Amino acid sequence: MSQLALGADPRTDTLRRLQPLLIQRFGRIERAAASWRRPEWVLVQGVIGARTKSPVSNAATDRLLTRWGSWEAVAGVPLAELQAELATQTYPNMAAERLKACLTDLIARRGAVDLTHLEAMETGEAMRWLEQLPGIGRKIAAGVMNASTLDRRALVLDGHHTRILRRMGLVPAKADTARAFDAIMPAMPPEWSAADFDEHHLLMKKVGQTTCRPATTDCPACPAQALCATGRSRAA
Repeated sequence: MSQLALGADPRTDTLRRLQPLLIQRFGRIERAAASWRRPEWVLVQGVIGARTKSPVSNAATDRLLTRWGSWEAVAGVPLAELQAELATQTYPNMAAERLKACLTDLIARRGAVDLTHLEAMETGEAMRWLEQLPGIGRKIAAGVMNASTLDRRALVLDGHHTRILRRMGLVPAKADTARAFDAIMPAMPPEWSAADFDEHHLLMKKVGQTTCRPATTDCPACPAQALCATGRSRAA
């Protein structure tokens, strides 16, 4: 391993070494520019997507916009009708309630479902603004900034990713999503682009879905074992 610069965060080197191991195991996950979405679309997808696979939530988000034509119109849909339309979601009633509350509040603040003002804001400031909206936590705020046309260096953390970071010893053992985000962001390799952040998150999600499950771990089969505090302890 190369000599770290004085004062450098060793976690940065760990992340740099981890990424090619994940790519070797799972392959590249490149986001095409054609698939990027407007921030408003990403916001809606995040709000309705709890415990639901991304392709299902993507389809539901597109379906809402196709049926009603605008997010402002979606905000005005009766709750029962919105719940029926979101029947594909794992928690359709909760998804409808949160979506209606979020869109209504956004319209009250901005006069429309419009997030264009975020373009001129620093990433942290923009995320704090988003987190004022009902139902918007750190994961969704980071997703809006990173996975949309805003293309910012903000790391999306879901339950899988946060769990792995804790087990690896890269964030505090009991860190929730917001605390884990604050802990890991200073360690992210400065040369990584927003797309690299996105790919890293999606690769870590695959680790969480395969070898590093919530209740069980298969450390010998995990590509991150050599870099993981938990993996190394179980190999000893």
